[in-house]
Amino acid sequence: MRYPVLLSPVLLLPCLGQGAQPIPLETVTVTAPRQSQALLDTPAAVTVVDSQAHGEGRPNLQLDETLNRVPGLFFQNRYNFAQNLRISSRGFGARAPFGVRGLHLRVDGLPYTLPDGQSQVDAIDLDRLRQVEVLRGPASSLYGNAAGGVLLLNSDDGGSQPPGAHLRVASGSDDYRKLGATLYQRDENNDYALGVSALSFDGQRQQSRVEKYQLNGKWRHALANGGRITTLLEVLDIPTAEDPGGLTRAQAHQDRDQASRFSNLLDAGQVVRQQRLGWVWDQPTEHGAWQGYLHYTHRDFEQQLPFPGSSELGYERQFYGTGLRHAGQAGKLNYVVGAEVNRQEDDRDRYQVSASGARQGRTADEQQNATAAGLFAQATLPLNEYWSWTLGGRLDRLQLSIDDRFLADGDDDGHRRFTERSYSTGLNWRLHPRHQLFANIGSAFESPTFTEFANPDGGGFNPDLEPQKAVNGEIGARGDLSGTVQYELTLFTVRTRDEIVPFEQDGRTFYENAGRTRRDGVELGLSWYPDDWNRISAAWTYGNYRFRRFQENGESLRDHRLPGLPEHQLYLEWQRDYRGGTFTSLETLMISSVYAENGNDTRVGGYALVNGRIGHRWRLAGGHQLTTYLAAHNLLDRDYYANIRINANSDRPLASRGYFEPGPGRTWVAGMEIRL
Repeated sequence: MRYPVLLSPVLLLPCLGQGAQPIPLETVTVTAPRQSQALLDTPAAVTVVDSQAHGEGRPNLQLDETLNRVPGLFFQNRYNFAQNLRISSRGFGARAPFGVRGLHLRVDGLPYTLPDGQSQVDAIDLDRLRQVEVLRGPASSLYGNAAGGVLLLNSDDGGSQPPGAHLRVASGSDDYRKLGATLYQRDENNDYALGVSALSFDGQRQQSRVEKYQLNGKWRHALANGGRITTLLEVLDIPTAEDPGGLTRAQAHQDRDQASRFSNLLDAGQVVRQQRLGWVWDQPTEHGAWQGYLHYTHRDFEQQLPFPGSSELGYERQFYGTGLRHAGQAGKLNYVVGAEVNRQEDDRDRYQVSASGARQGRTADEQQNATAAGLFAQATLPLNEYWSWTLGGRLDRLQLSIDDRFLADGDDDGHRRFTERSYSTGLNWRLHPRHQLFANIGSAFESPTFTEFANPDGGGFNPDLEPQKAVNGEIGARGDLSGTVQYELTLFTVRTRDEIVPFEQDGRTFYENAGRTRRDGVELGLSWYPDDWNRISAAWTYGNYRFRRFQENGESLRDHRLPGLPEHQLYLEWQRDYRGGTFTSLETLMISSVYAENGNDTRVGGYALVNGRIGHRWRLAGGHQLTTYLAAHNLLDRDYYANIRINANSDRPLASRGYFEPGPGRTWVAGMEIRL
């Protein structure tokens, strides 16, 4: 059996039961720069999480269970499946009320981020997640519309697992139940992986229930000329994902488990059905490699928001596209060039809902289309055996249009078109075979999504909202000390103009540009291997995220902290493996205080969570294996807020604003996995 391995700066979790020797950093390769290269030759803050069996002893409820240990990332909202996990990188993405913003996501080589910049992670098969590359900092020079970085996720396949079946079952607090099965097969020219799972979870708060069913498949076929075609299939069905809404501070103190008034009255929540099919082509050549992709996604979505008004919405989405790139070498120069086009077509409607839940009439009926086309190139030139220089750039053309079919309130047709150029350059110094120093600077842009473009003065596009632009600079070091300590240290600074921030009007969330902001910080990751059976790991992030120039209601917010973001975040983990097959883990996540709104009037205290796992691996007849485990979240039963609804209800008095979504107390999950 193979176990979780974190291949980079933050944690290197070895193959449990095979000793705790870390993987040498000089052997780790990354693909986030659009071509394969050694991690220690990459002048950027990149972390590679190799989590081939990362679910061992973990419920795999959300992606943060794998990535909490990566410095620079911050997660909220893991228990509200109607709003989904919110991920921020260096402060980008924190404003998203649902889904992922500010980061570009790809799964198995296919884009998950829509042309308008929004991503959803609900269809990712967390039980089969094998490896994640996290590039923090500007991504626009290689990937386009993203200011916070890139997440590249890869699932397990039949080539990396012995043929057979993996069966999983888990049960726990708040009626948590999860069943899963994966089948692996391979022959001379093909390998297959097919996984199914079913999740049912009531949640600790009222109106928090979710049911989720998934089917994910991966088929790789070897071509006669040395190439490979990978076919990918995803089917997602979420018949119910309830939304408990946000509470006022007084309500949260009175009863942390209650839902907001209108969440119950309106039965707030969403229904999602999604199907995705894609192909990735890989073809090595004498001096490089070609890769191309083709994908299509169909998504049906219905949602009742937790307030009356224009709050019942839905869409039918088509998302498709193609891309091609070539990585090669010309003399000493390593390069990659490519092009891609992706299109999003949303058929959307919206309805007025009374306080009693009665639908009162249509308020919107429109077709939203977005097309994103990009050309990119990057080259790395070795200056000598120690120094190398990297230069990259990208040209993006983004076009968004709205065809308004609801003319009762006027014709709100419209379109916006943006042409953006992004650049990056970096310098790398291999001062030692096991140590690296690097510096880079890059530009990035992030367009408003269709949701963020909503016009507070009527339909169509908000004419005053523009893309935000960022310039990111960082210096860093990573390496390996005496084969027992691995480290990463990065200092970064980001200057952003036209930052997009949310505000509320008549119960709905709208967006505006916030002048200029700054982000300065430090990211540190350490892993210590005192012997073959113990691992002690730490990841610390300090982030000073503030407005530089922004006025709200005539008041200057200069030097106010950006809402929803902590200054300090610390992750600690101790893992112990025993010769007999038992494994244990104890981890702590500490988050400092945040503010709930731009004006910094409401301070939300920090918290520390302690989680633990214990399990045992049993060797069975015929080479099969059974793993049993018990996992606990929030062992100390601390009160904390799992999510803050930033700038919510900003048109109400402070005491009446529903910012707070309490997290659960102590919870337990027991599970088992058998490999046949």
